[in-house]
This record gives sequence, C-alpha cells and structure tokens, in this order.
Amino acid sequence: MNELKEIVLRKGKEDSLKRFHPWVFSGAIAHKPDAIEEGEVVHVLAADSSFLGVGHYQIGSIAVRILSFQNEAIDGSFYVKRIAQAYRLRQTLQLLRSDNNAFRLIHGEGDLLPGLIIDMYGDTAVVQAHSVGMHRDISLIVSALKNVLPDDRLQHVFYKSEGTLPYKAEVNVVDTYLMGGNQVHEVAIENGLKFNIDWLKGQKTGFFVDQRENRSLLEKYSSNRNVLNMFCYTGGFSVYALRGGAASVVSVDSSSKAVLLTERNVNLNFGEDSRHEAVAEDAFKYLKQVPKGKYDLIVLDPPAFAKHRGAINNALQGYKKLNYSAFEKLAPGGILFTFSCSQAITKESFRLAVFSAAAISGRQVRILHQLTQPADHPVNIYHPEGEYLKGLVLQVE
Repeated sequence: MNELKEIVLRKGKEDSLKRFHPWVFSGAIAHKPDAIEEGEVVHVLAADSSFLGVGHYQIGSIAVRILSFQNEAIDGSFYVKRIAQAYRLRQTLQLLRSDNNAFRLIHGEGDLLPGLIIDMYGDTAVVQAHSVGMHRDISLIVSALKNVLPDDRLQHVFYKSEGTLPYKAEVNVVDTYLMGGNQVHEVAIENGLKFNIDWLKGQKTGFFVDQRENRSLLEKYSSNRNVLNMFCYTGGFSVYALRGGAASVVSVDSSSKAVLLTERNVNLNFGEDSRHEAVAEDAFKYLKQVPKGKYDLIVLDPPAFAKHRGAINNALQGYKKLNYSAFEKLAPGGILFTFSCSQAITKESFRLAVFSAAAISGRQVRILHQLTQPADHPVNIYHPEGEYLKGLVLQVE
C-alpha cells in the first residue's frame, strides 16, 4: 500500500475533529502536499503531528471529508463494513418488506460515508457520488454492494453522478448502469403503493424517499377532504391522499414532465380516477387564482429555496409568501403540510417564516406535528448539518 499524503492543520484547528465532526475546512489547513489530487485518500494530522482522521481530499471550502477517525485503510473491506452496517439498520427499521422496497441505503455522513448517496428501488441501487473521492472509489463501492446485498435484492446498479459532483471537478462522468441494465423494472413499492421511478432523467435519484413517513401521515388526514398538492413532482402525496379517501386531489407542478409522471402514478394505483386532476403551472401563480376556502388540505413541498448560505434571506421571504398564500386559501379547520428541504435553513428560521405568514393572515393556527426526515436518512449526532428536512402540520381555523 502506498504511503498516504498528509494534511497538517493549524494549531487549535483540531478541536472539531476531536469532537468527530467529519469536515475539514480549507482555512484550517497549515500545510498540504503540492502534488495532491482531488479525491485522494489522505491522513489529517494536528499541528503536533498526532493522527486525527483519514478521508477524501477535495477542492473547495470543505477540503477533507473524514471517512474514519481510526487509522485504517479505505479499501474494499472498509466499504463492505460500512455498507453492511447501513444495511443492517434498514433491516432493523423493517424497510425491506413485501409491501415496501424503496428506501435509502446510504445517507452520506449519517452512514459514515460522506459524499455518498445510495437509494434502493426494488432490486436496483441508484448511486450518487457528491465528492470526487467517492467517484474514484466507485468500483470498490459497487463490489461492496454485491458483497453485502443478496442477489435477489441487487440486480442493477445505476450510477447517477453527472449532476452531483462539484462543478470544478476535472472528471468526466456519464450516468450509466455499472451492473445489470437489461430488463429493469422501474416500478418500486412504498407502503403498498406503486411508483414509477425515473432514475435516468428524474430529480435526485428519481424519487423523494425522504417523505415516505410524512406521506403516510397525510393519508390519515385525507378522508373526504379536497386536497391541493403543490410542487407535486411524482405525485407521492397525491397517491397517498387518494388511498386515504380524499374527495378530490389537485396536483400542481411547473414541470409538465412531473405532471405526466404524477398522472402515471395515480393510474398505476387507481386506474382512471375522476377525483384526481393534474395541472402544469407555476405554484405561486396557481395559488393566487385559487378561491378562498376551496381546499381542506394543502401540501407545500417546494424544491430547496436556499442551496447555499447567501440565499437564506431570499429563501425565507419565499417560504413566508408561499405559506401566507396557503393560509389565505384554506377552509376553516383545514390542514397545511408545509416543508423546507433546504439544508441552509434551520428549523427555527423556517418555523419563524411560517409563524410570520400565519400572523399576517390573522388566522388561528395550531401545530399538530413537527416533521423531519425518516430513519433511513439518519443524522450523525456529530454532524447536525445532516438534518435538512423540516416540516410542520398545521390546523388553520
């Protein structure tokens, strides 16, 4: 094994690593080798040369993503160990059932593999590298998946990292199958409901598995209600609402492709259902036209309004405006499911934006549930930044 290159931190900059936070910021580095390549595995040392961790080097404000705080090799057996731990957790969570085969297997820092996302849809693993280091290790990762998952659980591996690697990364990536690819079944089952998963061209890995439990909760509130699902994407909330006995469901998305996918998913579960209508239109524009009191239940699950810290203020104004529109349109006794998936937005700031919208509307509003991501999107206790999904269920009088 080649000797790993060493990155030495400035004096006093080792404290966060001693608290097991898995990021090394570029400003904390005192010395690094000139010939270091992005994605290389490196040792991180304190100013006194004591070992702190081993991880992937990358160009940017986060200079190293720590893979282990032990001095161990980052090789095939390392990935087998980490993926096996993650797989056992999903078994413990009882996510591998006859009525459920869609779940997240690897959630970056939450599964001690920073820069790696793996979602399972039936017997297909959709893999995304968010760091060059994970891209360089992809063959080790695929081998580990084959080693850990039984054959009936893994027939295909689709690598979808064209849009997730850092834009400055000097690597050529093409989204492609690294295993299987013939006779792929692109329908997954979530809590007994079927969904077409477009991992080839869809957003993220093709489906938002992080809303599984929140969709189940919405189902319980849907009976006899007129439901509006904004930013519907694949129509997950709409399908659950229909199964929950909604009187009507309107699904809205600015993307006509998303609307088509929603209609396909409704049809897959219920055939031609006259209760459902899909509309391709801008969310703000659509809400503006809605008569007051038309809907008994509204879902607001927008894409990330703030992808970085510089966009936080504008994002909060966006959340305030959007939620105010929903408060205006809800019938008395109505329910609002409202979310933010922006990692840069804290729970407190999101709640404040929703509070401001409620105050402006002048309506009585009660919090029924405070929501987050499910357990297959675990948050490393030493990395609170991993808690990105925030949601509130509100009753509006």
